[in-house]
Amino acid sequence: MIVIMKHDATTAQIANMTARIEGMGCTTHLSQGEERTIIGVIGNGRPIDREQIERMSGVERAVAVLRPFKLASREFHPQDTVVPINGISIGGKPLTIIAGPCSVESRAQLLETAEAVQQAGAHVLRGGAFKPRTSPYSFQGLGEEALRLLAEARSLTGLPIITEVISPELVPLVTTYADILQVGARNMQNFALLHAVGESQRPVLLKRGMMATMEELLMAAEYILSHGNQRVILCERGIRTFENYTRNTLDLSAVPMLKQLSHLPVIVDPSHATGKWELVESMSRAAIAAGADGLIIEVHPRPEEALSDGAQSLKPGRFAALVESLKPIAEAVGRTL
Repeated sequence: MIVIMKHDATTAQIANMTARIEGMGCTTHLSQGEERTIIGVIGNGRPIDREQIERMSGVERAVAVLRPFKLASREFHPQDTVVPINGISIGGKPLTIIAGPCSVESRAQLLETAEAVQQAGAHVLRGGAFKPRTSPYSFQGLGEEALRLLAEARSLTGLPIITEVISPELVPLVTTYADILQVGARNMQNFALLHAVGESQRPVLLKRGMMATMEELLMAAEYILSHGNQRVILCERGIRTFENYTRNTLDLSAVPMLKQLSHLPVIVDPSHATGKWELVESMSRAAIAAGADGLIIEVHPRPEEALSDGAQSLKPGRFAALVESLKPIAEAVGRTL
C-alpha cells in the first residue's frame, strides 16, 4: 500500500501518519516530491483498513500496490532514483560510462586500460577480480591481488571502481576495496548474496539473469532494497534466446519498460549482450537512444591476448571514438555526457 498525503499536509501530520502505520507493525518508506509526500507501507501479513487510513488528517488517499515488487516500484517512489558515488551520479540527466577489462590480468594491463578509459571520458572503472566462468578450467581471476590493483588504479585516475562479488562470504573483502558491488547474471537469484550486498549498504549493480524476466530482476532488486540499501542500479545485459549469431539477445525494450515500472536507474551492457566488439558501438548508441542511464563496456589494450572475453572488448581508440559518437545522441534525448 502507498499513502498519498495532501499537498498541504503538515510535517506533524506526516509524522503522525508514519507513527500510526508503524504502530500497526508495518515498515514505512517516505518519498517526498515537490508537490506530494508518499508513504510506502510494507505490511506484516495482516490486513490494513484502507478506509481508516484515509480518514486520518492530511491524507489524500491510500492505494494498494498490486505488483509483487514494492520498494522497487515507481508507485512507491515516483521520482527517479539517483545513485551518488564518489563525486558522480548514476541516474538523472548525466549519463554514466563504466569501462575497463573483463578481468584484471596484470598491473600493467589494468593501469594502461584505466588511464585510457579515463582520458576517453569514462566515469567508473570496471575490472573482474573473481570470475564465475562456465568452465572450471577457464581463468578465474586474480582475487584479492586484483582488488589491490583496482584500488591502485583508482588512486592514479580518480575513477571509482566496480567489481563483481560472487559469494556472500566475499562481500566484506570486496567492500574493503570496491565503490560499487556487481552482482552478475549468474548470481541474480543467489538470494544469500542479495541479502549480503543489501546489508553492506554499498551501491549495487544488479545484472539481469540470462533467462530472467523483468519481474524477476525487480524482485531480486527488492531483496537488496529490503535491507534499506537504496543504491541499486539495474543492468540489461542480454538474455538467452534461440539466436546464435550473437552471444545473447539484447532486450532494448527492457530499458523503457523497467523505467516505467521502477524508479531505479537502468544501464546497458552491450559487450556481454552481443559478444562481438563490432556490434558494441551500434548497440551502445541504441541503448542511449532508448533511454538508458549509462553503459558498461569492456575495454582491453590487446583483446587478442585477453584471458577472458577478448572477442567483445573494444580497443582504447575505438572506445574513445564511441564516447564521442554518443554525445549528439545524448543531447537529442535530453541527456548530457
